[in-house]
Amino acid sequence: MTEKEKMLAGELYKSWDEELVHERARARQIVYSLNQTKDAEMHYRKQLIEDLFGTLEGEYGLEPPFFCDYGYNIHVGEGFFANFNCVFLDVCSIRIGKRVLIGPSVQLYTATHPMDRESRARGLEAGKPITIGDDVWIGGNAVINPGVTIGDNVIVGAGAVVTKDVPSNVFIGGNPAKTIKVIE
Repeated sequence: MTEKEKMLAGELYKSWDEELVHERARARQIVYSLNQTKDAEMHYRKQLIEDLFGTLEGEYGLEPPFFCDYGYNIHVGEGFFANFNCVFLDVCSIRIGKRVLIGPSVQLYTATHPMDRESRARGLEAGKPITIGDDVWIGGNAVINPGVTIGDNVIVGAGAVVTKDVPSNVFIGGNPAKTIKVIE
């Protein structure tokens, strides 16, 4: 397997692999250009986002600044909106459903590091995908950790740190996030 194939499969990989370094550099150039756009340049902004993301369905919005690793691992549904200063570390797939609203400074982390110090010391990394269902609202400064799946119709409170899967139809919050209320 190539290092990219290992990365996408969630296995330990070498992030300094030439192909991955090149792909991160490409994404960073697009992100830099995106973050320099003015509101009057919406057509150019959308072109950059479409060049960056893996898939986009229908209408969407994204307020710069925005940051990611590769971009091509980000897949969003119709009605997606991400507010200012979001960080999506997409070494594995980030799949976001329809009508998902993401508040400012939300961080989605698929990137992780090995628990054993020898592998960490060798610089190896890994990733676990994130999946977010339909009709989800993620409040500002929330953090979604590697490997988390969030169901449909979920509200993630501002500042929540989501460390495990979330069922549908709940409001969660806190650190670590837990169910606060079932949504009828």
